[in-house]
Amino acid sequence: MLKDKIALVTGAGSQIGYGRGIAKLLAEEGCKLVLSDINMEGLQQTAEEIKASGASVLAVKADNSNRAEVDAMVKAAIDHYGQIDILVNNAGASGPFRFFVEMTKEAWDFDINVNLYGQMNVAQAVLPFMIERKYGRIINFSGGQGIPGLSTYGAAKAAIVTFTQALSKEVAPYGIIVNVLGPGLGMTGLVRPTASEDFIERETQKSSVRRLCTPEDVAPAVAFLASDRCSYLNGQLFHLSTN
Repeated sequence: MLKDKIALVTGAGSQIGYGRGIAKLLAEEGCKLVLSDINMEGLQQTAEEIKASGASVLAVKADNSNRAEVDAMVKAAIDHYGQIDILVNNAGASGPFRFFVEMTKEAWDFDINVNLYGQMNVAQAVLPFMIERKYGRIINFSGGQGIPGLSTYGAAKAAIVTFTQALSKEVAPYGIIVNVLGPGLGMTGLVRPTASEDFIERETQKSSVRRLCTPEDVAPAVAFLASDRCSYLNGQLFHLSTN
């Protein structure tokens, strides 16, 4: 169902992140890929690994909070492949775990610019090309709500849910399906460097399967939401949770 579809996956540079796992599975399912990240070294590593399997991959460095870089990334994708069928709006970041009372305004702005405006930037840049072809799948990313130390990150990600609900209604007449995925907490680049062992243990024990979420858990959910099998589920939060 995904063979020869053109998929743009943001945030694919981290070697322990969800984006890399998503990109690998979409390639296995037959997609041609456009991968982006601000970490070009990691992005090239992901791209070369996937190319070695025989898939077509274009790697483009882009900061999703920078609209000019986003527009250049989308132009590169269109110039290379002629279309974008699937957007996986995975890229996200946060500063160190810190209670809200200790946060600076600069830290708030970072969380909101990357995790809210970043996804909005990419969606708006891609949509004209999907509208023209009357086809598209957009998977936005939420998560992190209610976790102490991640208040503004969680706020930005929560806003993505209502953004998705509204956007899905706006673009449905053009054959574009928009949903939002809320992965469980995993040992990604966001969590591993800053979270304490006590925090990780508490979150692990909350899970009924006694483990954190992995890229291998997230990627199949993305593949479904990106496929033509997902033609009626629209504007919904698809939440991965074992709690």
